[in-house]
Amino acid sequence: MAEPAPEHDSGVDFQRGPLGEIEPARSRHMWTRSAVGVAESGDLVVTGEWDGTVTARDADSLETRWTVDHPDHAVGIASLEHDETIVVAGRGDTGAIAAYDAETGDQRWRYDTADDVGEAVKDTVFYLPYVVSLETGTDADGNERLYAAARRYERDGETRQWHSTIYAFDTDGEVCWTYETDASPIALDLDADGERLAVGYNRCMGDHDTGLVVLESDTGELAWTWDPGTDGDRRVGDVSFDGETIAVSSHGDKRGYLLGPGGAERWHVDLAVETEIKGETLYAYPNHAYANDGRVAFVTGNTYAAESRETESRHPNEHRVAAFDADGDLVWDDTVRGFVHGLATDGDRLVAPCAQNFRVRDPDTHAVRWFDLESGAEGVERIDGIATAAAVADDTVATIEEPVEYHDEGATRGEYALCVGSLE
Repeated sequence: MAEPAPEHDSGVDFQRGPLGEIEPARSRHMWTRSAVGVAESGDLVVTGEWDGTVTARDADSLETRWTVDHPDHAVGIASLEHDETIVVAGRGDTGAIAAYDAETGDQRWRYDTADDVGEAVKDTVFYLPYVVSLETGTDADGNERLYAAARRYERDGETRQWHSTIYAFDTDGEVCWTYETDASPIALDLDADGERLAVGYNRCMGDHDTGLVVLESDTGELAWTWDPGTDGDRRVGDVSFDGETIAVSSHGDKRGYLLGPGGAERWHVDLAVETEIKGETLYAYPNHAYANDGRVAFVTGNTYAAESRETESRHPNEHRVAAFDADGDLVWDDTVRGFVHGLATDGDRLVAPCAQNFRVRDPDTHAVRWFDLESGAEGVERIDGIATAAAVADDTVATIEEPVEYHDEGATRGEYALCVGSLE
């Protein structure tokens, strides 16, 4: 990809609201520490913080409607529209999923995933039970459901293990079914008809050895599986349904795939495959996939070297968003400049919260950028810190800024804050 063209600020008026204190991020990326959600109506924004604080604010004024303390670090947010419920995913001792009334903040129900995936065996964040993904939708019988993926990691010498459970909850918090493996789930997506739930597994180092599992949404029974067929334990980065097809970003071979029913391959594209540059083999992981109305977009992450931890070179397709048509032909591509923790989507709009490019450490990468799936770049809002989470609904876009301190600067950039704007 060519050198990125100069960017111009969008002119959108973003409001800011402080979120208190948090330890500055460093040159390398930290784990997920914040979450943000926008109600489908676009009038309510909810933030989740590393200390467990969950706050609902009016999207126009940022006035606080309510604040609660979640049992764990609040790292994921979804909403159940039928009952006007906010659901918060946790990372912590209990791996709690809790539902709160959208108007009052009163807790409606709670489920501790540690009861299934087990408790942390070591006092470090990577060992804590972690609800890594939430997905909501209506099943084939018209019932609104919450789907969740929880996992826990442990290591004993050279032995590494994952314990994970996929859940389907009804709106009262009752478990409809579970699906358990010894692999690490990373993404969920429900098809438009509410009949199938796709689960992407990122790390497979045990008996479960397939990157994509598609389940019947009403029963949790296995419908079909797919895998890139690569060596090693890396498998899938993200999954996204579009009608009867499903887009998959592959960590195994650094390609993007479009699959039909049963996992039949429609096409695949090279995204950031291993490439020789200045005597090194470089690659980047395709971390995100989004499919809608015959278009598919993939977003890649950081450059890595196959044989060393450090490299002065960069893969030409790192930090890139690329959109393809139904036949797998490139429609447009662009740079996102920095690492995208999580892609927010609504219809044909993609919102990328761009954090640091840890190999370049250029503050111009710090921004929230949005794209149209049909035509490409739409706008950018630069921030002093790093954008680590985003949400979008009904033209309202929200992002979380976290402060960052690069190791070779010694100065803190930005603050812990919520930024909200209207893209109308």
